[in-house]
Amino acid sequence: MQKHYQKALESIIPAALYVVATPIGNLSDITLRALAVLQRADLVCAEDTRVSAQLLSAYGITAKLVSVREHNEQQMADKIIAALQSGQTVAQISDAGTPAVCDPGAKLAARVREAGFKVVPVVGASAVMAALSVAGITGPHFYFHGFLPPKSGERQKLFERFQAADYPVIAFETPHRIAAALEDMAACFPQRRIMLAREITKTFETFLHGTVGDVQAALRSDGNQMRGEMVLVLYPEQKEKTDSLPEEAQRVMKILSVQLPTKQAAELAAQISGGNKKALYDLALTWKNKD
Repeated sequence: MQKHYQKALESIIPAALYVVATPIGNLSDITLRALAVLQRADLVCAEDTRVSAQLLSAYGITAKLVSVREHNEQQMADKIIAALQSGQTVAQISDAGTPAVCDPGAKLAARVREAGFKVVPVVGASAVMAALSVAGITGPHFYFHGFLPPKSGERQKLFERFQAADYPVIAFETPHRIAAALEDMAACFPQRRIMLAREITKTFETFLHGTVGDVQAALRSDGNQMRGEMVLVLYPEQKEKTDSLPEEAQRVMKILSVQLPTKQAAELAAQISGGNKKALYDLALTWKNKD
């Protein structure tokens, strides 16, 4: 291990910004390269210096911390660029995970690169990939949304876009909004499977699977499940084949879907043509997605 740590130390170059991923909960998840960069850096840009000081202290690292947050990122970029111009090595970290992914860091990285300096990623723990890795989804594609909208109306519009998604959707949510978010999901996806990953890598790590209703019931039965950091995984829609739909059923659906809401059009088209209501509904969604 010491050999690899020494090699990481020797690979660090001056006048470069290192974007360093840090643990999302379990301190043991930090990499040797991350430790080497933080040990060698002349400056460490932190989202919250108090939180980052605890991480550095845990590994006996004494580095000069400067606060680079969302509200001062543009202004601090000038100071960081000046430090790089003087040949210093700078590291950028957030409270947990990777900077610039639902955290400050993107503006700083862009400004530093525009100034002609290297921006080097130091990879590590990821709540998104951690949740996806245990979800049991075999497809190669997924969509990461970040935090769900705080308002119900905005969430419902977003969920409507995912009704026919044949790929998993991953999003973050906060404890004080999780109940409302699940309520909106239940209205849009009553039968879809989801996974609620909570406190990943931490002491009370929990993974809840099932329909939205199943997860809601689990949260109601144990209030502790509504605490901590949360990642939601919406499983892909299991589509019914529409190839077997009679041409007449598709024709009727095409006409009705122009004038009526999709759900109502599917119900009427099924009554008129004898076609499968769910298949007709899914077919109309594919038409909308192509528009």
